[in-house]
Amino acid sequence: MKIAVVTDDGKTISQHFGRAQQYLVATVENGQIVSRERRDKVGHAQLHAQGHEHQESSEQHGYGPAADHRHGRMAEAITDCETVLSRGMGMGAYENMKARNIRPVVTDIADIDEAVMAYVNEQIVDHFEKLH
Repeated sequence: MKIAVVTDDGKTISQHFGRAQQYLVATVENGQIVSRERRDKVGHAQLHAQGHEHQESSEQHGYGPAADHRHGRMAEAITDCETVLSRGMGMGAYENMKARNIRPVVTDIADIDEAVMAYVNEQIVDHFEKLH
């Protein structure tokens, strides 16, 4: 099983899915992390630099065709993962990951290894109330 985690430093989970610069993808076998791979993640800043501007109204809150495109670009690097862990995420990104068969989980655990193992052991809490 592969679990993606949004991160900026490779050790802690980012507090904002859209702004994180990388994913750390942990491969888990027999209840143990057997490998870790860092992958570039397209974030809001890079998409804006490429000319993908936010639209008015609901687009600003992560919904609509432009937002779907942005979230799709963010998901491209983790299509082989079962889940993505973050400490904060917008509702649009959350729903978009689900639509791509990637289970989003908003956790309050900052340490990557601790959060991955909590997920593997089915002890992680998805803090849906933290979505914005």
